Amino acid sequence: MQQPPLLPEETLARVLRLAKLDGTSVLVLGAMFAVMAAAGGEARFAIIGLLAAAAGSIELHGAALLRRGETRGAHWLIASQPFLLAVIYAYCVLRLTHFEMPPIPERFRDALNLSAQQLGMTVEEYFRMVNRLTAQVVAVAATFYQGWMLWYYLRRRRAVEQALAE
Repeated sequence: MQQPPLLPEETLARVLRLAKLDGTSVLVLGAMFAVMAAAGGEARFAIIGLLAAAAGSIELHGAALLRRGETRGAHWLIASQPFLLAVIYAYCVLRLTHFEMPPIPERFRDALNLSAQQLGMTVEEYFRMVNRLTAQVVAVAATFYQGWMLWYYLRRRRAVEQALAE
């Protein structure tokens, strides 16, 4: 037996809870990433962190507008998702185009050399492969997650607007 649809007020409450959680998480993580990148002298990555934090702020702004009864808040929630996805893609591109070999502690050098040799690679090629794979996984995961969030907000926009109109 199929569940009846949620009342618009319940849909609005759920959207607001999710937007607050997601927006706050993105804002905090983006800001931490920006601070760590800036501390390491990585200006490009600090900018990416600030842009990610801005995406979280956009989502929180949309939620605040909805709490005040303004239907345009739904547009802010929706817009935050493709914006964050573009920022994540930019991060992945930067990771791929600005590769830097990490420092390897002496105690791990032999194990890394052995692992790389087993794959027929140098240690640098091995790290480049891991970097490329990591960027691809992040891009794919972000595509699915931000796409789901966008779909979630789009599917609930009408119910949210209805709840605000009542």
